[in-house]
Amino acid sequence: MIQLPHDFEQTMTEYLGKDEYAHLVEALGMTAPTSIRLNQEKVKGEKIRVMEDAERVPWCESGYYLPKRPLFTSDPLFHAGCYYVQEASSMFLSHVLKQYVEKPVVALDLCAAPGGKSTLALSQLPEGSLLIANEVERRRSNILAENIIKWGKSHCIVTNNHAEDFKAFGGAFDVIICDAPCSGEGMFRKDPASIEEWSLDNVEVCWKRQRNIVSDIWHTLKEGGIFIYSTCTYNPHEDEENVEWIAKELGAEVLSCSPSPQWGLHSENIHFFPHKSKGEGFFISVMRKTSHEEESCMGGGKKEKKNKGGKAGKQSVKIPHELKGWLKNPDAYTLMEDDGLFRAFPTLYIDMLKQAERTLRVIHAGITLGMMKGKNLQPGHSLAMAIARNEEAFATAEVDEQQAIAYLRTEALQLSADIPMGYVLITYKDHPLGFVKNIGNRANNLYPEEWRIRSSYLGA
Repeated sequence: MIQLPHDFEQTMTEYLGKDEYAHLVEALGMTAPTSIRLNQEKVKGEKIRVMEDAERVPWCESGYYLPKRPLFTSDPLFHAGCYYVQEASSMFLSHVLKQYVEKPVVALDLCAAPGGKSTLALSQLPEGSLLIANEVERRRSNILAENIIKWGKSHCIVTNNHAEDFKAFGGAFDVIICDAPCSGEGMFRKDPASIEEWSLDNVEVCWKRQRNIVSDIWHTLKEGGIFIYSTCTYNPHEDEENVEWIAKELGAEVLSCSPSPQWGLHSENIHFFPHKSKGEGFFISVMRKTSHEEESCMGGGKKEKKNKGGKAGKQSVKIPHELKGWLKNPDAYTLMEDDGLFRAFPTLYIDMLKQAERTLRVIHAGITLGMMKGKNLQPGHSLAMAIARNEEAFATAEVDEQQAIAYLRTEALQLSADIPMGYVLITYKDHPLGFVKNIGNRANNLYPEEWRIRSSYLGA
Protein backbone atom coordinates (compact mmCIF):
# COMPACT_ATOMS: atom_id res chain seq x y z
CA MET A 1 0.00 0.00 0.00
CA ILE A 2 1.43 3.36 -1.04
CA GLN A 3 2.12 5.71 1.88
CA LEU A 4 1.01 9.27 1.19
CA PRO A 5 1.50 12.40 3.32
CA HIS A 6 -1.26 13.05 5.87
CA ASP A 7 -1.78 16.61 4.60
CA PHE A 8 -2.19 15.33 1.04
CA GLU A 9 -4.71 12.73 2.21
CA GLN A 10 -6.70 15.36 4.07
CA THR A 11 -6.78 17.94 1.27
CA MET A 12 -7.58 15.41 -1.47
CA THR A 13 -10.31 13.77 0.62
CA GLU A 14 -11.93 17.19 0.97
CA TYR A 15 -11.51 17.79 -2.77
CA LEU A 16 -12.60 14.39 -4.12
CA GLY A 17 -14.66 12.92 -1.30
CA LYS A 18 -13.74 9.89 0.82
CA ASP A 19 -14.80 7.18 -1.64
CA GLU A 20 -13.23 8.84 -4.67
CA TYR A 21 -9.98 9.40 -2.79
CA ALA A 22 -9.89 5.70 -1.85
CA HIS A 23 -10.11 4.81 -5.57
CA LEU A 24 -7.25 7.22 -6.29
CA VAL A 25 -5.02 5.64 -3.62
CA GLU A 26 -5.80 2.17 -4.97
CA ALA A 27 -4.79 3.27 -8.48
CA LEU A 28 -1.57 4.85 -7.20
CA GLY A 29 -0.57 1.46 -5.82
CA MET A 30 -0.73 -0.12 -9.27
CA THR A 31 1.97 -0.24 -11.94
CA ALA A 32 2.07 2.88 -14.11
CA PRO A 33 1.23 2.30 -17.78
CA THR A 34 3.92 2.80 -20.42
CA SER A 35 3.09 4.81 -23.52
CA ILE A 36 4.86 6.12 -26.60
CA ARG A 37 4.03 8.57 -29.36
CA LEU A 38 5.10 7.79 -32.91
CA ASN A 39 6.93 10.22 -35.14
CA GLN A 40 4.56 9.77 -38.08
CA GLU A 41 6.90 11.54 -40.51
CA LYS A 42 9.58 8.94 -39.82
CA VAL A 43 7.39 5.90 -39.16
CA LYS A 44 4.94 6.00 -42.06
CA GLY A 45 2.49 3.22 -41.34
CA GLU A 46 5.34 0.91 -40.37
CA LYS A 47 4.81 -1.57 -37.52
CA ILE A 48 7.88 -1.25 -35.31
CA ARG A 49 8.80 -3.95 -32.79
CA VAL A 50 8.09 -1.90 -29.68
CA MET A 51 4.45 -1.56 -30.80
CA GLU A 52 3.67 -5.28 -30.62
CA ASP A 53 0.25 -5.71 -28.93
CA ALA A 54 0.06 -1.93 -28.40
CA GLU A 55 -3.23 -0.20 -27.62
CA ARG A 56 -4.19 3.21 -29.01
CA VAL A 57 -4.30 6.28 -26.73
CA PRO A 58 -7.83 7.55 -27.44
CA TRP A 59 -7.08 11.30 -27.45
CA CYS A 60 -3.90 11.13 -29.56
CA GLU A 61 -3.84 9.34 -32.92
CA SER A 62 -0.06 8.77 -32.75
CA GLY A 63 -0.06 7.61 -29.11
CA TYR A 64 0.07 3.98 -27.98
CA TYR A 65 0.04 2.10 -24.68
CA LEU A 66 2.59 -0.71 -24.53
CA PRO A 67 1.76 -4.00 -22.76
CA LYS A 68 5.07 -3.82 -20.87
CA ARG A 69 7.98 -1.43 -20.56
CA PRO A 70 10.89 -2.44 -22.83
CA LEU A 71 14.49 -1.33 -22.46
CA PHE A 72 14.20 1.70 -24.72
CA THR A 73 17.93 2.43 -24.71
CA SER A 74 18.52 -0.88 -26.50
CA ASP A 75 16.17 0.02 -29.37
CA PRO A 76 18.00 1.87 -32.18
CA LEU A 77 14.67 3.27 -33.45
CA PHE A 78 14.28 5.16 -30.19
CA HIS A 79 17.59 6.94 -30.84
CA ALA A 80 16.57 7.52 -34.46
CA GLY A 81 13.65 9.66 -33.30
CA CYS A 82 11.00 7.23 -34.56
CA TYR A 83 9.03 7.59 -31.33
CA TYR A 84 9.03 9.46 -28.05
CA VAL A 85 8.31 7.89 -24.66
CA GLN A 86 5.59 10.13 -23.24
CA GLU A 87 3.03 9.82 -20.48
CA ALA A 88 -0.40 9.30 -22.10
CA SER A 89 -2.29 12.00 -20.18
CA SER A 90 0.15 14.65 -21.46
CA MET A 91 -0.69 13.62 -25.02
CA PHE A 92 -4.06 15.34 -24.57
CA LEU A 93 -2.24 18.40 -25.90
CA SER A 94 -2.63 16.80 -29.33
CA HIS A 95 -6.42 16.97 -29.02
CA VAL A 96 -6.27 20.60 -27.90
CA LEU A 97 -4.00 21.76 -30.73
CA LYS A 98 -6.06 19.88 -33.30
CA GLN A 99 -9.20 21.60 -32.03
CA TYR A 100 -7.94 25.19 -31.79
CA VAL A 101 -5.03 25.59 -34.24
CA GLU A 102 -6.03 25.29 -37.89
CA LYS A 103 -3.49 27.49 -39.70
CA PRO A 104 0.26 28.13 -39.38
CA VAL A 105 1.21 29.86 -36.15
CA VAL A 106 4.19 31.06 -34.14
CA ALA A 107 4.10 29.07 -30.89
CA LEU A 108 6.09 29.04 -27.65
CA ASP A 109 6.52 26.04 -25.36
CA LEU A 110 7.70 27.92 -22.30
CA CYS A 111 8.69 25.12 -19.88
CA ALA A 112 9.61 22.55 -22.50
CA ALA A 113 12.17 20.04 -21.18
CA PRO A 114 12.59 17.19 -21.73
CA GLY A 115 10.63 17.72 -24.95
CA GLY A 116 7.45 15.64 -24.90
CA LYS A 117 5.04 18.49 -25.54
CA SER A 118 7.45 20.24 -27.92
CA THR A 119 7.88 17.22 -30.16
CA LEU A 120 4.12 16.68 -30.03
CA ALA A 121 3.51 20.30 -31.01
CA LEU A 122 6.02 20.07 -33.87
CA SER A 123 4.04 17.14 -35.25
CA GLN A 124 0.56 18.53 -34.56
CA LEU A 125 0.91 22.22 -35.52
CA PRO A 126 -0.05 23.01 -39.13
CA GLU A 127 2.72 22.88 -41.73
CA GLY A 128 4.54 26.20 -41.89
CA SER A 129 4.35 26.89 -38.13
CA LEU A 130 7.33 27.87 -35.97
CA LEU A 131 7.92 26.64 -32.42
CA ILE A 132 10.24 28.16 -29.84
CA ALA A 133 10.94 25.48 -27.22
CA ASN A 134 12.33 27.02 -24.05
CA GLU A 135 13.75 25.59 -20.84
CA VAL A 136 15.10 27.66 -17.97
CA GLU A 137 17.49 25.03 -16.54
CA ARG A 138 20.73 24.78 -18.51
CA ARG A 139 21.24 21.01 -18.26
CA ARG A 140 17.62 20.27 -19.13
CA SER A 141 17.76 22.66 -22.08
CA ASN A 142 20.51 20.51 -23.61
CA ILE A 143 18.34 17.41 -23.17
CA LEU A 144 15.50 19.33 -24.82
CA ALA A 145 17.72 20.22 -27.79
CA GLU A 146 18.80 16.58 -28.15
CA ASN A 147 15.19 15.39 -28.31
CA ILE A 148 14.21 18.14 -30.75
CA ILE A 149 17.12 17.23 -33.04
CA LYS A 150 16.21 13.54 -32.94
CA TRP A 151 12.59 14.37 -33.80
CA GLY A 152 13.87 15.88 -37.04
CA LYS A 153 11.65 18.93 -37.54
CA SER A 154 13.51 22.06 -38.61
CA HIS A 155 10.91 24.78 -37.83
CA CYS A 156 12.12 25.10 -34.24
CA ILE A 157 14.34 27.24 -32.02
CA VAL A 158 15.52 25.88 -28.65
CA THR A 159 16.28 28.47 -25.98
CA ASN A 160 17.50 28.55 -22.37
CA ASN A 161 15.80 31.50 -20.68
CA HIS A 162 13.48 32.75 -17.96
CA ALA A 163 9.96 33.85 -18.93
CA GLU A 164 10.85 37.49 -18.28
CA ASP A 165 13.62 37.31 -20.90
CA PHE A 166 10.98 37.22 -23.65
CA LYS A 167 10.01 40.87 -23.05
CA ALA A 168 11.11 41.87 -26.57
CA PHE A 169 8.59 39.43 -28.09
CA GLY A 170 5.48 41.45 -27.27
CA GLY A 171 2.53 40.05 -29.24
CA ALA A 172 4.73 37.62 -31.18
CA PHE A 173 3.01 34.36 -30.26
CA ASP A 174 -0.27 32.95 -31.51
CA VAL A 175 -0.04 30.00 -29.09
CA ILE A 176 1.74 29.60 -25.75
CA ILE A 177 2.05 26.24 -24.02
CA CYS A 178 2.88 26.59 -20.33
CA ASP A 179 3.40 23.24 -18.58
CA ALA A 180 4.18 24.96 -15.32
CA PRO A 181 6.58 23.57 -12.71
CA CYS A 182 4.40 22.19 -9.92
CA SER A 183 4.26 20.14 -6.72
CA GLY A 184 4.20 16.93 -8.79
CA GLU A 185 1.28 15.12 -7.15
CA GLY A 186 0.46 13.46 -10.46
CA MET A 187 3.89 11.80 -10.47
CA PHE A 188 3.51 9.99 -7.12
CA ARG A 189 3.10 6.61 -8.82
CA LYS A 190 6.01 6.99 -11.27
CA ASP A 191 8.40 8.87 -9.00
CA PRO A 192 8.28 7.85 -5.31
CA ALA A 193 10.78 10.61 -4.48
CA SER A 194 8.11 13.17 -5.34
CA ILE A 195 6.06 11.90 -2.36
CA GLU A 196 8.88 12.72 0.05
CA GLU A 197 9.34 16.16 -1.52
CA TRP A 198 5.64 17.08 -1.27
CA SER A 199 4.35 19.48 1.39
CA LEU A 200 1.64 22.11 1.77
CA ASP A 201 4.41 24.71 1.91
CA ASN A 202 5.68 23.51 -1.48
CA VAL A 203 2.17 23.75 -2.93
CA GLU A 204 2.05 27.34 -1.69
CA VAL A 205 5.39 28.13 -3.31
CA CYS A 206 4.33 26.48 -6.57
CA TRP A 207 1.04 28.28 -7.17
CA LYS A 208 2.68 31.64 -6.51
CA ARG A 209 5.59 30.80 -8.81
CA GLN A 210 3.17 29.67 -11.52
CA ARG A 211 1.37 33.02 -11.44
CA ASN A 212 4.67 34.87 -11.70
CA ILE A 213 5.67 32.82 -14.74
CA VAL A 214 2.35 33.41 -16.49
CA SER A 215 2.46 37.14 -15.66
CA ASP A 216 5.96 37.44 -17.12
CA ILE A 217 5.00 35.82 -20.44
CA TRP A 218 1.40 37.04 -20.89
CA HIS A 219 2.28 40.18 -22.89
CA THR A 220 3.93 38.08 -25.61
CA LEU A 221 0.63 36.38 -26.48
CA LYS A 222 -1.43 38.08 -29.18
CA GLU A 223 -4.91 39.27 -28.37
CA GLY A 224 -7.12 36.35 -29.37
CA GLY A 225 -4.17 33.98 -28.98
CA ILE A 226 -4.45 30.58 -27.32
CA PHE A 227 -2.86 29.97 -23.90
CA ILE A 228 -2.56 26.33 -22.80
CA TYR A 229 -1.88 25.94 -19.08
CA SER A 230 -1.05 22.55 -17.59
CA THR A 231 0.44 20.88 -14.53
CA CYS A 232 1.08 17.33 -13.36
CA THR A 233 -0.68 17.89 -10.06
CA TYR A 234 -4.19 17.53 -8.61
CA ASN A 235 -4.78 20.36 -6.15
CA PRO A 236 -7.04 23.28 -7.14
CA HIS A 237 -4.58 25.91 -5.85
CA GLU A 238 -2.18 25.15 -8.71
CA ASP A 239 -4.94 24.25 -11.17
CA GLU A 240 -8.48 25.70 -11.12
CA GLU A 241 -7.65 28.67 -8.90
CA ASN A 242 -4.77 29.69 -11.14
CA VAL A 243 -6.97 29.41 -14.23
CA GLU A 244 -9.59 31.62 -12.55
CA TRP A 245 -6.85 34.11 -11.65
CA ILE A 246 -5.50 34.20 -15.23
CA ALA A 247 -8.98 34.74 -16.66
CA LYS A 248 -9.88 37.49 -14.19
CA GLU A 249 -6.59 39.32 -13.64
CA LEU A 250 -4.86 38.95 -17.01
CA GLY A 251 -7.91 38.77 -19.26
CA ALA A 252 -8.86 35.45 -20.81
CA GLU A 253 -11.82 33.31 -21.78
CA VAL A 254 -11.72 29.69 -20.65
CA LEU A 255 -12.50 27.40 -23.59
CA SER A 256 -14.00 23.92 -23.76
CA CYS A 257 -11.72 21.07 -24.82
CA SER A 258 -14.70 19.02 -26.09
CA PRO A 259 -13.47 15.60 -24.95
CA SER A 260 -15.26 12.44 -26.01
CA PRO A 261 -17.77 11.24 -23.36
CA GLN A 262 -15.99 7.87 -23.37
CA TRP A 263 -12.85 9.45 -21.93
CA GLY A 264 -14.55 10.32 -18.63
CA LEU A 265 -13.27 13.91 -18.57
CA HIS A 266 -14.86 17.28 -17.89
CA SER A 267 -15.22 19.74 -20.79
CA GLU A 268 -13.37 22.59 -19.04
CA ASN A 269 -10.26 22.47 -16.85
CA ILE A 270 -9.52 18.87 -17.81
CA HIS A 271 -8.32 16.67 -14.95
CA PHE A 272 -6.76 13.26 -15.48
CA PHE A 273 -6.83 10.90 -12.49
CA PRO A 274 -5.21 7.43 -12.68
CA HIS A 275 -8.35 5.77 -11.29
CA LYS A 276 -10.46 7.27 -14.09
CA SER A 277 -8.20 7.17 -17.15
CA LYS A 278 -5.18 5.16 -18.20
CA GLY A 279 -2.37 7.55 -17.36
CA GLU A 280 -0.84 9.69 -14.64
CA GLY A 281 -2.21 12.76 -12.91
CA PHE A 282 -2.49 15.73 -15.25
CA PHE A 283 -4.41 19.00 -15.51
CA ILE A 284 -4.90 21.15 -18.59
CA SER A 285 -6.93 24.26 -19.38
CA VAL A 286 -7.23 26.21 -22.63
CA MET A 287 -7.81 29.97 -22.69
CA ARG A 288 -8.18 32.65 -25.31
CA LYS A 289 -6.60 36.00 -24.48
CA THR A 290 -9.16 38.79 -24.39
CA SER A 291 -7.12 41.61 -22.91
CA HIS A 292 -5.49 44.20 -25.15
CA GLU A 293 -2.00 45.47 -24.42
CA GLU A 294 0.29 47.84 -26.20
CA GLU A 295 2.49 45.36 -27.99
CA SER A 296 6.17 46.03 -28.51
CA CYS A 297 7.59 45.59 -31.99
CA MET A 298 9.94 42.77 -32.81
CA GLY A 299 13.45 43.95 -32.08
CA GLY A 300 12.29 45.98 -29.08
CA GLY A 301 13.09 45.52 -25.44
CA LYS A 302 15.12 47.67 -23.11
CA LYS A 303 18.14 45.44 -22.76
CA GLU A 304 19.32 42.86 -25.24
CA LYS A 305 21.43 39.87 -24.36
CA LYS A 306 24.21 38.94 -26.69
CA ASN A 307 24.01 35.28 -27.58
CA LYS A 308 27.39 33.56 -27.53
CA GLY A 309 26.21 31.32 -30.34
CA GLY A 310 26.46 34.14 -32.87
CA LYS A 311 24.02 35.95 -35.15
CA ALA A 312 21.71 34.54 -37.78
CA GLY A 313 22.93 35.39 -41.23
CA LYS A 314 26.57 36.07 -40.26
CA GLN A 315 28.59 35.41 -43.40
CA SER A 316 32.23 35.49 -42.31
CA VAL A 317 32.92 32.34 -44.36
CA LYS A 318 31.70 31.54 -47.85
CA ILE A 319 28.87 29.03 -47.79
CA PRO A 320 29.90 25.88 -49.71
CA HIS A 321 27.60 25.41 -52.69
CA GLU A 322 27.16 21.66 -52.04
CA LEU A 323 25.22 22.35 -48.83
CA LYS A 324 22.10 23.12 -50.83
CA GLY A 325 22.21 19.63 -52.24
CA TRP A 326 21.92 18.23 -48.73
CA LEU A 327 18.34 19.54 -48.36
CA LYS A 328 15.12 18.41 -50.06
CA ASN A 329 13.90 21.97 -50.59
CA PRO A 330 16.91 24.28 -50.24
CA ASP A 331 15.06 27.34 -51.54
CA ALA A 332 12.92 27.33 -48.39
CA TYR A 333 15.99 27.79 -46.18
CA THR A 334 18.53 30.48 -45.42
CA LEU A 335 22.05 29.04 -45.13
CA MET A 336 24.48 30.66 -42.74
CA GLU A 337 27.82 30.16 -41.02
CA ASP A 338 28.29 30.63 -37.31
CA ASP A 339 31.54 29.91 -35.42
CA GLY A 340 32.58 27.29 -37.95
CA LEU A 341 29.16 25.60 -38.14
CA PHE A 342 26.97 25.76 -41.25
CA ARG A 343 23.27 25.98 -40.49
CA ALA A 344 19.98 26.08 -42.35
CA PHE A 345 16.88 27.83 -41.04
CA PRO A 346 13.44 28.35 -42.64
CA THR A 347 13.62 31.66 -44.48
CA LEU A 348 10.01 32.46 -43.58
CA TYR A 349 11.06 32.90 -39.94
CA ILE A 350 14.59 34.21 -40.27
CA ASP A 351 13.63 37.52 -38.61
CA MET A 352 12.32 35.62 -35.61
CA LEU A 353 15.62 33.75 -35.36
CA LYS A 354 17.56 37.03 -35.51
CA GLN A 355 15.38 38.43 -32.73
CA ALA A 356 15.95 35.31 -30.63
CA GLU A 357 19.70 35.46 -31.10
CA ARG A 358 19.77 39.14 -30.13
CA THR A 359 17.82 38.72 -26.89
CA LEU A 360 17.85 35.07 -25.83
CA ARG A 361 20.28 32.23 -25.29
CA VAL A 362 19.76 30.03 -28.34
CA ILE A 363 20.83 26.39 -27.86
CA HIS A 364 19.78 25.07 -31.27
CA ALA A 365 17.88 26.33 -34.30
CA GLY A 366 16.83 24.77 -37.59
CA ILE A 367 19.37 22.25 -38.92
CA THR A 368 23.09 22.17 -38.20
CA LEU A 369 24.31 21.03 -41.61
CA GLY A 370 27.96 20.45 -40.77
CA MET A 371 31.41 21.98 -40.42
CA MET A 372 34.78 22.17 -42.16
CA LYS A 373 37.25 19.51 -41.04
CA GLY A 374 40.47 20.50 -42.72
CA LYS A 375 39.55 20.64 -46.41
CA ASN A 376 36.54 18.38 -45.96
CA LEU A 377 32.96 19.41 -45.31
CA GLN A 378 31.74 17.08 -42.54
CA PRO A 379 27.96 16.62 -42.22
CA GLY A 380 26.40 17.17 -38.81
CA HIS A 381 24.28 14.81 -36.76
CA SER A 382 21.38 17.27 -36.89
CA LEU A 383 21.33 16.78 -40.67
CA ALA A 384 21.26 12.99 -40.27
CA MET A 385 18.12 13.28 -38.12
CA ALA A 386 16.42 15.96 -40.23
CA ILE A 387 13.25 15.13 -42.10
CA ALA A 388 14.25 17.88 -44.56
CA ARG A 389 17.49 16.05 -45.51
CA ASN A 390 17.87 15.11 -49.18
CA GLU A 391 17.80 11.31 -49.07
CA GLU A 392 19.93 11.11 -52.22
CA ALA A 393 22.76 13.28 -50.90
CA PHE A 394 24.78 10.58 -49.11
CA ALA A 395 25.65 6.94 -49.53
CA THR A 396 24.01 4.75 -46.91
CA ALA A 397 25.04 1.61 -45.07
CA GLU A 398 22.32 -0.55 -43.52
CA VAL A 399 23.37 -2.24 -40.25
CA ASP A 400 21.86 -4.96 -38.09
CA GLU A 401 20.81 -4.50 -34.47
CA GLN A 402 24.16 -5.39 -32.92
CA GLN A 403 26.01 -3.06 -35.28
CA ALA A 404 23.46 -0.33 -34.57
CA ILE A 405 24.04 -0.62 -30.83
CA ALA A 406 27.81 -0.57 -31.39
CA TYR A 407 27.39 2.59 -33.45
CA LEU A 408 25.26 4.22 -30.74
CA ARG A 409 28.03 3.41 -28.26
CA THR A 410 30.35 5.42 -30.55
CA GLU A 411 32.42 2.37 -31.54
CA ALA A 412 34.15 2.21 -34.92
CA LEU A 413 32.43 0.08 -37.56
CA GLN A 414 33.75 -2.00 -40.40
CA LEU A 415 31.58 -1.67 -43.49
CA SER A 416 31.32 -3.97 -46.47
CA ALA A 417 33.73 -3.41 -49.36
CA ASP A 418 31.02 -2.07 -51.68
CA ILE A 419 30.35 0.98 -49.46
CA PRO A 420 32.11 4.04 -50.92
CA MET A 421 34.81 5.98 -49.10
CA GLY A 422 33.94 9.23 -47.38
CA TYR A 423 30.92 10.28 -45.35
CA VAL A 424 28.26 7.58 -45.13
CA LEU A 425 24.87 7.62 -43.43
CA ILE A 426 24.32 4.62 -41.14
CA THR A 427 20.74 3.29 -41.20
CA TYR A 428 18.87 0.68 -39.19
CA LYS A 429 15.70 -0.68 -40.81
CA ASP A 430 16.09 2.21 -43.27
CA HIS A 431 16.01 4.81 -40.47
CA PRO A 432 19.09 7.07 -40.18
CA LEU A 433 21.16 6.80 -37.01
CA GLY A 434 24.00 9.18 -37.95
CA PHE A 435 27.17 9.53 -40.02
CA VAL A 436 30.50 7.75 -40.20
CA LYS A 437 33.59 8.53 -42.24
CA ASN A 438 34.52 5.40 -44.14
CA ILE A 439 38.29 5.16 -44.61
CA GLY A 440 38.35 1.56 -45.87
CA ASN A 441 39.75 -0.55 -43.06
CA ARG A 442 37.22 1.00 -40.66
CA ALA A 443 34.51 3.63 -40.46
CA ASN A 444 35.16 6.40 -37.95
CA ASN A 445 32.10 7.05 -35.80
CA LEU A 446 30.62 10.58 -35.88
CA TYR A 447 27.76 9.97 -33.42
CA PRO A 448 27.71 12.74 -30.73
CA GLU A 449 29.88 11.57 -27.84
CA GLU A 450 27.58 13.17 -25.26
CA TRP A 451 24.62 11.11 -26.56
CA ARG A 452 26.30 7.72 -26.62
CA ILE A 453 24.80 4.66 -24.93
CA ARG A 454 26.81 3.96 -21.80
CA SER A 455 25.05 0.88 -20.43
CA SER A 456 25.79 -2.62 -21.67
CA TYR A 457 23.48 -3.97 -24.35
CA LEU A 458 21.39 -6.76 -22.87
CA GLY A 459 19.80 -7.95 -26.08
CA ALA A 460 16.21 -7.88 -27.30
